[in-house]
Amino acid sequence: MNTTQDLPIGKRLTFRILVTTLVGLALTLMAIGYTLLLSWQLEGGAAAINEAGSLRVRSYRLAVVMEHVSSTTAEDELAQFNSTLNDLQVGDAKRPLFLPTTKPIREQMRVVQNDWAQRMQILAKQILQEADHNRKQQALHQYTKALPEFVDNINKLVSLVEIELSEKTAWLRLCQTALIFMSLAASVTLLYLLYLWIVGPVTRMQAGIMRMTKDDLSVRLPIESDDEFGVLAQGFNKMADRVQTVHRTLEERVHQKTAKLQAQNNEMSTLYEVAGYLAGPHAIEELCRGFLHRIMQRIGADGGTVRILDNHRDSLHITVHEGLSEKMVEEEHCIKTDDCLCGAAVSQGIIFVRDFRQMNTQKRYRCQEEGFFSIAIFQILAREHVIGSFSLHFTHERVITSEECRLLETLGKNLGVSIENQRLIAKEKEFAVSQERNLLAQGLHDSIAQGLNFLNLQVQMLEDSLARKDITEINDIAPLLRAGVQESYEDVRELLLNFRTRLQDSNMESEMRNVVSKFQRQTGVHGTIEFVGSGAPVAPEQQLQLLFILQEALSNVRKHAQASEVKVRVENERDFKLTVADDGLGFSMAEVEKKGDAHVGLHIMQERAERLSAQFTIESTPGAGTTIMLHLLRQERLVA
Repeated sequence: MNTTQDLPIGKRLTFRILVTTLVGLALTLMAIGYTLLLSWQLEGGAAAINEAGSLRVRSYRLAVVMEHVSSTTAEDELAQFNSTLNDLQVGDAKRPLFLPTTKPIREQMRVVQNDWAQRMQILAKQILQEADHNRKQQALHQYTKALPEFVDNINKLVSLVEIELSEKTAWLRLCQTALIFMSLAASVTLLYLLYLWIVGPVTRMQAGIMRMTKDDLSVRLPIESDDEFGVLAQGFNKMADRVQTVHRTLEERVHQKTAKLQAQNNEMSTLYEVAGYLAGPHAIEELCRGFLHRIMQRIGADGGTVRILDNHRDSLHITVHEGLSEKMVEEEHCIKTDDCLCGAAVSQGIIFVRDFRQMNTQKRYRCQEEGFFSIAIFQILAREHVIGSFSLHFTHERVITSEECRLLETLGKNLGVSIENQRLIAKEKEFAVSQERNLLAQGLHDSIAQGLNFLNLQVQMLEDSLARKDITEINDIAPLLRAGVQESYEDVRELLLNFRTRLQDSNMESEMRNVVSKFQRQTGVHGTIEFVGSGAPVAPEQQLQLLFILQEALSNVRKHAQASEVKVRVENERDFKLTVADDGLGFSMAEVEKKGDAHVGLHIMQERAERLSAQFTIESTPGAGTTIMLHLLRQERLVA
């Protein structure tokens, strides 16, 4: 873009203003100077009229002085007359005093000078020099006789000067009037030029800026000159073009960003919706069905499948499907990983088919026969391992964008994690059931199996006594059989009660009090329980294990301790401690260690403590009772 430095000097507004100012100033100075000159000439002419008029008076005075006054005074008067006449001839710029330079005035001045020099001055000197009275009177008479003609010449000179001055006065007035009109014209011209050069462009520029501030980006300024305002208008138009282009581009960018944000919002909402669904407690088939239904709605698919990989047989099984015929499902409910497109996606990754008609016509594609136009297949991943694939079928050409592809890949990973989690949950449940069954078996072995073994021996002894018809021995064995059956019944009842135990509203304290109370009612052994501390509640899964340990400890007291009192102490601070102490027979820890796993009750409590990651200790002395202690450290406690 051109700048003011690039403009020729003749096109610059500053140069025009400077030239206009200088021309106006020069004309003004010339007019003022001319009027001053006329005034100066009028002043000098007026002084000349005065001096010429004084010559008339001096000529008559000279006659009187020469007749009645001394010659010395007459000579002085004559000298003053010559001086005045000479001033008229030469002029005096200081006074000012000068005659106009017109030809008639100069000729008349020469007439006056010649008449004075050749006649009047000679007669005056003759009068002054003549000693004879008669001759002097005669000369004075001649001077007096010639004086009217001389004065008349002076009058003519004065009249010519007055005429000339009257003309100059008229011309001065004309010049002053012209100067007034010229000043008015100059002012109007200056105002017009100011409006044309400055006010107009500034007003148009201001109007353009106001329109632009009101978002009228189509405004453009007319370029009417080549000066600085023309350059400024050109720059304004270029700026407006740039702003309009940027604004248009900005609108397009805003639309693009808005569309992109909308797509991202849709993507995030879909991701949250599907992820929220997958996080729910659903079976694997229900997970896959809900997943496929939501994905098909989001992408606009006309059909779809979710296939789970069987690594042992290297095959894919259709778990759920939508929009497919039963015939197609029947044919492809199980395919190898190297068959068709769905199988190939397991090993190759994402597969897109925009148009089945462009595929190999020699190969049979069941999707194409079903009437689908395009298909997209994605892997289902869990811990970076492929566990299946899901496909989306379209009856029209469908281009999957990069954002949608990224979304579907992420959702495929989420589905894989959810499937894997459900599998782990199932295994965990299976493992928990297995552990509980193992503990149940151990409990049965510790109680029922030993009791039944005792009863078996008693039955054998009873049969032997019957064979020998030993009534006394039979009477001894019968009470033992009854006692063994009753004990086995009580053991079975206690086991059923223990394994049916459930916490109500996670209130471990009340459940423990109930356990101690039941123990006291069933055995008659005095039992007390004490709770100390105000720590946070223990997590429900840990509370249940603690309750089982307490039940098992009291069961061992009932079976083996022959105690009269049992004290239970629960300390719930940052750490959790459970102490069960009885005053029974006690036992030797060395003998228990020799038996190993034979003492099932202690072993069960030890296993449950290990599940809690708690420290489990037993202190017992024969004849001095037994104390069982469980210590759950703060870092092992779960949040309730």
